[in-house]
Amino acid sequence: MDLNAARELFEGSQDLTVGIEEEWAIIDPRTLELVPKYEALRADGDEDEILRDAISGELISSEIEIRSGRGEDVQHALRLQHEARRRLFALADKHGVALASTGTHPLSDYRDQHIIDTEHYRRVQDGLQYVARRNNTFALQVHVGVNGPDRAIAACDRLRPVLPLLLAISANSPFVDGMDSGLHSARTQTFTKSFPRCGVPDPFGSWANWQDYVELLLRTNSIVEYTQLWWSVRAHHSYGTIEVRICDAQTTGPEADGLIELIVACVAQALREIDAGEVPPPVPGRLIEENMWRAIRYGQDGHLLDLEADRIEEFPAAEAVDRLRAWTGVDVALPELNGAQRQRRLIDGGASPYEVFKVCVDETRATYPSEEKIA
Repeated sequence: MDLNAARELFEGSQDLTVGIEEEWAIIDPRTLELVPKYEALRADGDEDEILRDAISGELISSEIEIRSGRGEDVQHALRLQHEARRRLFALADKHGVALASTGTHPLSDYRDQHIIDTEHYRRVQDGLQYVARRNNTFALQVHVGVNGPDRAIAACDRLRPVLPLLLAISANSPFVDGMDSGLHSARTQTFTKSFPRCGVPDPFGSWANWQDYVELLLRTNSIVEYTQLWWSVRAHHSYGTIEVRICDAQTTGPEADGLIELIVACVAQALREIDAGEVPPPVPGRLIEENMWRAIRYGQDGHLLDLEADRIEEFPAAEAVDRLRAWTGVDVALPELNGAQRQRRLIDGGASPYEVFKVCVDETRATYPSEEKIA
């Protein structure tokens, strides 16, 4: 791992380029159970000029990821991702499978899933054992270009207290192991609270401090590649981006698009503050963790702490979208009820996990493969 090359990559990077990564469950259209069809979809996708670069594996053979590639801005990235989504759904139809987009799969047993046979994921499984095998989760991740290694680290630092708000907004995984977990984001509890070097990072302050930390992990045989730093926001050494990784997969295309726009707007606002020298002092990790738990447990139905107020008080988590709209100046379109809230309303009405998931699968099918173009 060449950290000096990574630094040079950030020195030549362009602000606010965007890359999108979305993880999907591959399911049987009738039973809605996970099916191990990644390898077949991957092989057939290699014949498609878009999907050959867009498709990627993600731990288990009943999961598939699509990537937009580099967009010059968020609207360009969304156009690329819309086309990849459309082609992926057509490919799934061809193979007689369906695609689902919630943070966890509510029905299938994780012990029945198979980890894909690549060097990277063999290493993950060998190193993490149960923690890796247990991680049948699905996420939305957004890369945003940042020019300058110190600015990239400063942006990651600035976004630390923002992460729980994005989690509350995106929460979409009440089920785990076939039962109602009582949480709004069981994905975060399963992944973020189990993987090492995961969740909300410490503030690093500079690229030099970040590089010292990564070099320490390498020297002490803690990691062999930087992707083993699974922080919820991280500097990505291959792309010259910062990657926001806190969000559950979204059930509908429009809310995924709105969330992507909001994440990019948050990075842009962080950079504006950094460039103006107006960054507030770092928030203690213990306070951010309090908000993380509140977002995991209650999502937008609960309360969060206003961590940047002179006196910390609670506010309704349902205000999180409006607060980020006000902070960023961007008016993104997001539904009043997020995925977890809609699922919890069905649960409270007596629906079974299968019935709730069927509604989600139908919503995904109705919205993601749309050929509607973005201006």
